[in-house]
Amino acid sequence: MIYLNVGSGKSIREKDIIGIFDMDTSTVSPITRKLLSEADKQKRTETPSYEIPKSFVLYRAENGETRVCFSQFSSASLFGRMGKGNIR
Repeated sequence: MIYLNVGSGKSIREKDIIGIFDMDTSTVSPITRKLLSEADKQKRTETPSYEIPKSFVLYRAENGETRVCFSQFSSASLFGRMGKGNIR
């Protein structure tokens, strides 16, 4: 399996990733803000770093639940890491 390191030791299986989103551009949409708010209320968010997040990853957890993981890396940086076999 190939994993994507999203920062601070947190890795997500690439096949479980639904999307990678930039915080500055995606949170302009009220739909995205609602998605993030609902995920937070349902305790389906993760923040592996204390740094200000630059992006978030929407992914499917092993139990089938959709989760949000905030990352201190930019979405471009995360896209650049994909498919390079960061962790096997």
